[in-house]
Amino acid sequence: MTARHAPGDHGPDQPEHPVSLGDAFRVWGYVALNSFGGPAGQIAVMHRVLVDGRRWISERRFLHALNYCMLLPGPEAHQLAVYIGWLLHGLRGGLMAGLLFILPGFLSILALSVLYAGYQETDLVSALFYGIKPAVIAVVAAAVVRVGRRALPNRSLAAIALGAFVAIFFLEVPFPLVVLAAALAGFVGSHLSPGRFAPVDVHPTAQAVGAASPAGHLLGDGAAQQPRPPLRRAIAVLSVGLLLWLGPVLMLLALFGASDIFVQQGLFFSGAALVTFGGAYAVLAYIAQQAVETFGWLSPTEMLDGLGMAETTPGPLIMVVQFVGFLAAFRSPGALDPMVAGVLGAVLVTWVTFVPSFLWIFLGAPYLEYLRGKRALSGALSAITAAVVGVILNLALWFSLHTLFATVGQTRIGHVRLYTPDPSTLDLAALAIAGLALIAIFLLRWPILRTLALSAVAGALYYLTIVA
Repeated sequence: MTARHAPGDHGPDQPEHPVSLGDAFRVWGYVALNSFGGPAGQIAVMHRVLVDGRRWISERRFLHALNYCMLLPGPEAHQLAVYIGWLLHGLRGGLMAGLLFILPGFLSILALSVLYAGYQETDLVSALFYGIKPAVIAVVAAAVVRVGRRALPNRSLAAIALGAFVAIFFLEVPFPLVVLAAALAGFVGSHLSPGRFAPVDVHPTAQAVGAASPAGHLLGDGAAQQPRPPLRRAIAVLSVGLLLWLGPVLMLLALFGASDIFVQQGLFFSGAALVTFGGAYAVLAYIAQQAVETFGWLSPTEMLDGLGMAETTPGPLIMVVQFVGFLAAFRSPGALDPMVAGVLGAVLVTWVTFVPSFLWIFLGAPYLEYLRGKRALSGALSAITAAVVGVILNLALWFSLHTLFATVGQTRIGHVRLYTPDPSTLDLAALAIAGLALIAIFLLRWPILRTLALSAVAGALYYLTIVA
């Protein structure tokens, strides 16, 4: 069965390919259920399944899409899923991939939020996810190795990756500035030494867009010219996207006024969706400060509990906002039942957080495909790809420190920030589970789901018998 684009899908101009919507549904469901470990782990899962496993998209096309997603506000792993889904099956494919990517995490955190708010079963929740967090370290490490091995073919690009890591991890340089500096370095470098900044995994004999690359990928590296998307399409996508995104919030504002809890959440998280550059970690401090100190929706401890839920359930890490939305509405339900209000708050916050991600992809992806064959951009994009490796390494180290140590302080030497974990708070059980997960993934080559499942069982047994 071949996949066809329905009229109005606005998908890429490509030949038919043998991936049906049914096949894509099953694969995206698998990706969603295995999307643990924040953006680094999620990108690693997609890379392993779509590039190495199914061979639906080539390395270069995958990184080209990832470069764009890293430049956008919002969860880059989710946007990458929408982008690749759109490449395969147009609008329907993008919607399917994006919704499936969110669904497991949404349902998991909703269930945990109900337990947390209504029954305070925190020990049970902690036991269920105690073993998953250290196992995620192995997932993220695999992402760094897999993407870095292919995106850093020479010392120049490796130096850019290292510089990006140092800039973010030690110097706290804003992510957009890191990307801008990498793009500039790649643009200049491509003129001084074109070979060092050529796109990774270039196959000169690759066929046109949609044809298999020499490595056998359905969406290959060919740079066949795509037509420039018409302006009327961009206007239509932008109009519909803004209506879906902000329409419910404006309707609530008109009906209930600015003091309503749902209006406050809708407006705040719509604004937050515009400043989430650099991934979830970059904006969580802002969200936590506003939710805890300005609005008083929850306590600092509860915010950390929500972050733990998001880190140990499938889906984007930014799903922690769903937990915030649930607690805020649960505690200010108005005339509604508290649980009903909590569910509505969770749905509203999730809606205004993720609808923009779909909008940015459906609006911008056709233009990125149109520009994909422009050689003048190849050096800048290759350098951005290298910087992405540094960003993933930053996330990997940050996550590892906060998983293995209960207390992680910070020390400053001039403009340099150093994380200072307290050795006495090292969790030896978590370290052991992380080590076994590394062996399982790197040496035994176990699937991620099996590794996480056995780690969860081991962690739960330890937590319930020793810790609780």
